[in-house]
Amino acid sequence: MSLKVPKANNIQLFKEGYKHLQGLEDAVLRNVQAVAELSDLVRTSFGPNGRNKLVINHLGRLFVTSDAATIIREVEVVHPAAKLLVMASQAQESEMGDATNMVIIFAGELLKKAEHLLVMGLHPSEVIKGYELARTKALSELESLSTSSLPSPFTLSTLAEALKPAIASKQYGFEDMLSKLVAEAALAVMPSNPKNFNVDNVRVVKIMGSSLSASRVVQGMVFGREPEGEVKKATKAKVAVFTCPIDITQTETKGTVLIRNADEMLNFTRDEEKHLEKIFKEIADSGVKVIIAGSSVGELAMHFLNRLNIAVLKVLSKFDLRRLCRVVNATPLARIGAPTPEEAGFVDVFETTEIGGDRVTVLRQLVPGDSGYDSKSEKTRTATIVLRGATANRLDDLERAVDDGVNVIKGLLKDPRLVPGAGATELELAKRVDTYGSGLKGLAQHAVKRYATALEVIPRTLAENALGGAEGNEVLSRLWAKHEQKGGEAWGVDVEAEHDGTLLATEHKILDSLAAKSWALKLATEAAVSVLSVDSIIMSKPAGGPKVPQQAGNWDEDD
Repeated sequence: MSLKVPKANNIQLFKEGYKHLQGLEDAVLRNVQAVAELSDLVRTSFGPNGRNKLVINHLGRLFVTSDAATIIREVEVVHPAAKLLVMASQAQESEMGDATNMVIIFAGELLKKAEHLLVMGLHPSEVIKGYELARTKALSELESLSTSSLPSPFTLSTLAEALKPAIASKQYGFEDMLSKLVAEAALAVMPSNPKNFNVDNVRVVKIMGSSLSASRVVQGMVFGREPEGEVKKATKAKVAVFTCPIDITQTETKGTVLIRNADEMLNFTRDEEKHLEKIFKEIADSGVKVIIAGSSVGELAMHFLNRLNIAVLKVLSKFDLRRLCRVVNATPLARIGAPTPEEAGFVDVFETTEIGGDRVTVLRQLVPGDSGYDSKSEKTRTATIVLRGATANRLDDLERAVDDGVNVIKGLLKDPRLVPGAGATELELAKRVDTYGSGLKGLAQHAVKRYATALEVIPRTLAENALGGAEGNEVLSRLWAKHEQKGGEAWGVDVEAEHDGTLLATEHKILDSLAAKSWALKLATEAAVSVLSVDSIIMSKPAGGPKVPQQAGNWDEDD
């Protein structure tokens, strides 16, 4: 007979203030609940009819957007399991720039489906095995669903068509106009080898006023301010870029000057002025006609620069300054002085124009077809999309849609294959994965089948957001019926519900990037598997420090 040793119930393993949650109830199901909450938050913002969220971040800045990447970046998620999902969506954002919402919705749905299996008694390792089998099957089937690819060489119409579905999910109703703008800008900066396309060469400048129809693409870089001095225009000009203040340099140590008479008083500043004049004379003699200042410009310096007929533009954003250096091929200098021939840049046209009542400065290199174009020199081309809109929030949202569009182009240049959109691909994958699950043996087949039903969430959400919950269910049933027929792979959700809520995605040119879909499936499954493989949460006591004052509860009520 074995001796039973009583358990001591007060063994303290961790420091005071630690939280330790373990077991199915406390850890796994709690994690699933938190993730489901996060995916439900962004689920209503999915697709062309997705609702906007009004988010006020910790700095009090207001965002009105349906872009999942922005919502999640501004809402500070603290739950550790939900953070895993946030990381997966951020990985999707940096990799493809699109389908971030799909990652969160799909991963959330996978975990909701896994919850039933876990409660019924299946071990998490069986569920994980099933999900990984299903993911491998889904990715191999996805390859065979590609109906077309982006034709090469690119034209304005083919690029705009490929962009429309991605932009429509952010700005439904304005996708025609925005996709034309993005395609035009992308073609203007497209290098001879499209694989080297750089998303940074397409800039966005937001100018308040007018409406979206007044937006246009400008070749070159546009800055929403006028040059500082009297010189507003220069052609075929040498450019010097300075990151330091253009002014009389201050000494590092403080000194006291003793002035004895009036002559000394008059001569005191004259030497400084002469020194400054000498510097600017050297800059002018080196052939520089345009100076870009990354910091302040002093009044005296401005006076000399006007006399020497040098244009000065202030660019306070470090990011824009770096981009500008790439366009004009200059080296930013941290000291005032004449640049060497290697440090100086060159710009074909520096001019000030008016866009909708606002004076803006344009720096551009000549393109083939312009008079005076020199075909021998290889220059960095830049295009700027000048967006117009009535409010700052509207402009911010338009900018996000444009960014998504540019990223879609980048993704399509890497992999030009397209698959049917409107939820058709996901539903077809669900059908094929389900068939595959039925032929498997062992407990993993239940998880494979749950994976298939989880894939349904994409067309279901599209239909629910557009047509409401009850109608959404009916549309899904009709879609299943059409996918069961031969050649029905491309039937998707018709968000305008012109007939029965279904449409042929290929016929209506609703196509999504295959690469974005495959990354979304990989990352969502990976995030779900990571959450399922956790069996206990250990949280240490937060580090001390003063608490952040809470905002009053009635901040938006009128007094």
